[in-house]
Amino acid sequence: MLISHNQLKNMKLTSFSLLPFLLVVLISLIGATFADSHRNFLDCFRLRSANSSTISKVIYLQNNPSYSSVLNASIQNTRFTTPATPKPLVIVTALQISHIQSTLYCSRKHGLQIRIRSGGHDFEGLSHVSEVPFLILDLLHFRAVDVDVKNEVAWVESGATLGELYYGIASKTKTLAFPAGVCHTVGIGGHFSGGGYGILLRKYGLAADHVIDAQLMDARGRILDRKSMGEDLFWAIRGGGGNTFGIVLAWKIKLVQVPAVVTVYTVNRSLEQNMVKILHRWQYIAHQLPDDLITDVTIRKVNSSGRQAGKKTVQAAFKAFYLGGADKLIPLVQERFPELGLTKQDCLEMSWAESVLYFGGVPTQSLEIMLNRTALPRPTFKAKSDYVKQPIPESGLQGIMSRFLEKEADVALMMMVSFGGKMDEIPENELPYPHRAGNLFQALYLVGWTNGEDEGKYISWIRRLYSYMASYASKSPREAYFNYRDLDIGTNNVGYTSYEQASVWGLKYFKNNFKRLVQVKTMVDPTNFFGNEQSVPPLPSPWKKKGN
Repeated sequence: MLISHNQLKNMKLTSFSLLPFLLVVLISLIGATFADSHRNFLDCFRLRSANSSTISKVIYLQNNPSYSSVLNASIQNTRFTTPATPKPLVIVTALQISHIQSTLYCSRKHGLQIRIRSGGHDFEGLSHVSEVPFLILDLLHFRAVDVDVKNEVAWVESGATLGELYYGIASKTKTLAFPAGVCHTVGIGGHFSGGGYGILLRKYGLAADHVIDAQLMDARGRILDRKSMGEDLFWAIRGGGGNTFGIVLAWKIKLVQVPAVVTVYTVNRSLEQNMVKILHRWQYIAHQLPDDLITDVTIRKVNSSGRQAGKKTVQAAFKAFYLGGADKLIPLVQERFPELGLTKQDCLEMSWAESVLYFGGVPTQSLEIMLNRTALPRPTFKAKSDYVKQPIPESGLQGIMSRFLEKEADVALMMMVSFGGKMDEIPENELPYPHRAGNLFQALYLVGWTNGEDEGKYISWIRRLYSYMASYASKSPREAYFNYRDLDIGTNNVGYTSYEQASVWGLKYFKNNFKRLVQVKTMVDPTNFFGNEQSVPPLPSPWKKKGN
């Protein structure tokens, strides 16, 4: 839209009436620039493609009839599916390595930020949302799983889900497993990149602790393995966050041994059933139990029963996973944690793979459901996290319960996962994930609401709960789990971000490992090509320091 000098002169606009006109012109020019960006990207991609006939199966522009379905297919938090949510100008569903290399080259050339998506579970939507012109590189077609039972290893591509990995293992053996999460629709790429934990945490540590090789594409499109990338970069990608150092295409993992039969239980206790005292006691013993046993507690508001029917109460679900049979688990818990009142009827024996579905809240009739990427509901939510190193007194627990009785907590939970065991044995600088020895448990807070409701009051509620927990959580820094991403704790700028500014959130996620992560980032991606609101930033080059 071009306006000549004479046209402007003839309009005889005052300075006040001219301002909105110029804003319209500016917006039109910006829109045209954005349109040019995605058209130029498409032309660039075509020129670099040996087979142009496949492009329609790889590139989705906003005018493509399939654009919305492709975009929303992997968005797990529907908070980021509203009309106001920024949308990518382009979605690339790469079918081969060359498509990814072309995406990197063309996005850099034409000024589009790149967001990398494997499973779409980023709690703040950073794998598919950006405030600047961007594209999504979706790895859903990079989902191969190759399990080698004899050598107890596997290769898994980043676009696979945990369920696809677990199904690949369980279809070949009942006595090997992998220590990652229990939500089977989570993508491998993001989960491993942030550390990744699950029900084998106390026995074997994190998912990232068992990554023994990887294939990474750097900003220049080169494919590196552990040897060629070097130990510093290999260290950084195992817990330092995705979309930061490059694109990890595939991971080689070491499988772990499990018995053919494991045991699980869930025991529910409400406020009227002495829950606060039982929970208080749990804090003292859970981290000291044998490492074959992990327990967690989930607090939520429920309807009362019996004479209190019609009223609301707070319930704690005490859950456990044990590497062995119920005949050994029951006497162990009855001796160490008699307050729970565990009975044989509470226990279920099953395979490790079935226990993953049990903890994920999925019916276990068939393991085939692990291959279903849409089997779980997709809520609208906000989450935060903490690490707790000292038991919370009963009075403190009562304060938590009172907050869960508030109206905004109708769809809310607090989950506490016991630490100790193997986690106490691993130094905090072994990998970027630093939350090892000294933690009683990790806490996750989550509140949900119906899309279209006023989200502000729910987000305010969880922030008030988080503020209340400051007295009981870790301090200096107040630690947080990267895979439970929370933009409230700090963000980067759109452009240059100083080390000091990034440290506000970086030290919470990584503690003293953040400094080494920044050094690796500066070495492998000095221009910050791979970046987002909470990606590790590079140090400025010397000329920037001098202000030239």
